[in-house]
Amino acid sequence: MNLLRYTPVLTFPLIAGAAFGLGGVWTGLLPLVAFGLIPLAELLLPADRANHDEGTEAALRESSWAYDALIYAFVPLQWGLMALFLWQLSRSAFSGLELVGAVFTMGILCGGFGINVGHELGHRRGRLEQWLAKASLASSLYTHFYIEHNRGHHAKVSTSEDPASAPQGRTVFGHWARSVPGTWLEAWRIEARRLEKKGLSWWHPSNEMWQLQGAQLLILVLILAALGPVALAGFVAASVVGFLLLETINYIEHYGLRRQQTQPGRYERVRPEHSWNSDHPIGRTLLFELSRHSDHHANPGRPYQVLRSFEQAPQFPTGYPGMIVLALCPPLFFAVMHPRLEQWRAQYTS
Repeated sequence: MNLLRYTPVLTFPLIAGAAFGLGGVWTGLLPLVAFGLIPLAELLLPADRANHDEGTEAALRESSWAYDALIYAFVPLQWGLMALFLWQLSRSAFSGLELVGAVFTMGILCGGFGINVGHELGHRRGRLEQWLAKASLASSLYTHFYIEHNRGHHAKVSTSEDPASAPQGRTVFGHWARSVPGTWLEAWRIEARRLEKKGLSWWHPSNEMWQLQGAQLLILVLILAALGPVALAGFVAASVVGFLLLETINYIEHYGLRRQQTQPGRYERVRPEHSWNSDHPIGRTLLFELSRHSDHHANPGRPYQVLRSFEQAPQFPTGYPGMIVLALCPPLFFAVMHPRLEQWRAQYTS
């Protein structure tokens, strides 16, 4: 029965399929639901901070294949909807506001499912899961996330060395300007260091960044050759919406939080206090528990269905969808978050 908790996520691809197949007002429905209706609903619904007891958690782990199958299914579903979107663009099925709505609908799928599913699978050790993670991230032209997130962000989170962790006072737009190029460059540095330890140059073909960037370039060439420049432009535009959505989530997840430095270049271990948490049920469901981010960073190997809430973790006043909308208006975001940051510092340093 717990698996049924996550089936509402299927409404997003269903709405997107209707948008790409029918056009018209359908193309604006998913953005309205994601960043209008859901934030309003989460303002009214209470957070659910309950955790599973030991017996339930053990049962959830034993049935992990079912939870895995759900996220595996989103990889072909994501690319199937992308194919429909691109095909419709190639035949000029959208115009004006329809086109804008279709691009944002696909972009929400790229960020909310393509990158998010790639993130979950990227933490798995199996070759199939890692391949699926890269395939999912490729729909947003963000395959470097697979390298940087796992070997960079998790090590440097909530420090000034992490381009994905925003200090207090930085706007989300300033964060985009630093994080988008910063994480890409960091992925190159991570691979260069890995190869250097093996006595190899960063030009070596085993550099995974060359492989991933080459795969993305091949995707772009194939889209252009098969479907034309309009489809290619639509793919790039939806990808940009997708990775900016991811970087907005990165922005809110660690905004203003800082780990203490124990010695030059070394920091205290990552604890639940170093990530903002949200227990609001709709956002948790739609993002496969990503909003229980404090447990994810403190325990990266825990699968999404057993992530926990911690009393000491700083809490958002609402779910991720609402916080994303709030972040896009920096004065309001600062007015809401800075008092919470002061409260966090008082508790954290006491």
